[in-house]
Amino acid sequence: MVYDMKFFGAAAGAGSAATDRGVIHQLLIDLGVNSSAAHSAEIYLSAPVRIAVIILVAAVLARLVTRLARRIVQSLRFVSPLIDTTGRGEARIKTLAGAFAQILRAVIWLVAILTILGQFNISLLPFVATATVIGAALGFGAQSLVKDFLSGALLLAEDQFGVGDRVTVGTGVTATVGTVEGFTLRVTRLRGADGGVIYVPNGDIRTLVNDTENDSRALIDINVPLGTDLVRAGEVLEAAARKVAADPKWSGYFIGEPSFGGVQDSSSPTVVTLRVVAATKPGAHLRVAGEIRMCCLERLRTEGIAWSES
Repeated sequence: MVYDMKFFGAAAGAGSAATDRGVIHQLLIDLGVNSSAAHSAEIYLSAPVRIAVIILVAAVLARLVTRLARRIVQSLRFVSPLIDTTGRGEARIKTLAGAFAQILRAVIWLVAILTILGQFNISLLPFVATATVIGAALGFGAQSLVKDFLSGALLLAEDQFGVGDRVTVGTGVTATVGTVEGFTLRVTRLRGADGGVIYVPNGDIRTLVNDTENDSRALIDINVPLGTDLVRAGEVLEAAARKVAADPKWSGYFIGEPSFGGVQDSSSPTVVTLRVVAATKPGAHLRVAGEIRMCCLERLRTEGIAWSES
């Protein structure tokens, strides 16, 4: 018996079309298109439609991540009751939110591209293997770098310091003191008192003192010999400090009048340490302390009260 193979091919195509239940196929059937044409449309249009939907969803998500990134950054900002939100801090939040938004958008489009490649039946195994190798390299070889970037992001979000602030990084003999000249997510650049540039990785900043975030205090310690009339010496020191505060060249640096702070240390067998305290504008305490110290020593000399360097 001879069978017509064209007949079987047509029958097979009709059976495939009859069993096709794709969205496009069903939509065309509902619109009155015959089953064969609907099946062909399903074959040729399903992949482009999926790709278009993927691109549309990725574009919508990419536009929404800006708001999401700002919420994430604001959740990282721990505002202390003693520290008000500053304009500089708001600018930093905006900058960091923009960086996070770019990262999230890159991730979204990367996932979209990989999903589109999957629509063309392209194996994603090489991409997964490459990403695994890169992730392992970052995990084992760049731990300190990742730590620096994460610490920098938190420092930026929390607005702990800014360019021009005088800070002390660390404690004890290993402390680093300088004026902030630059800041990136990886490293903070300081200018030391001797003019040298100091680069501090953000991951190494565990303890930080900001001398210019709020009002500062100038502390001036003066040593006088044991047996000195401390009441008289205190009056002289306070008068000298208030003379500096009244000087038009220096009055703008002060917040209120300086005062005698009493005896700071009396443990030495030869000298007693007296202290003068002056509240100053942020960052002005070192300059004010130097001027007050010079004026105090000169006033002690003219009053006939001895003083000692140690």
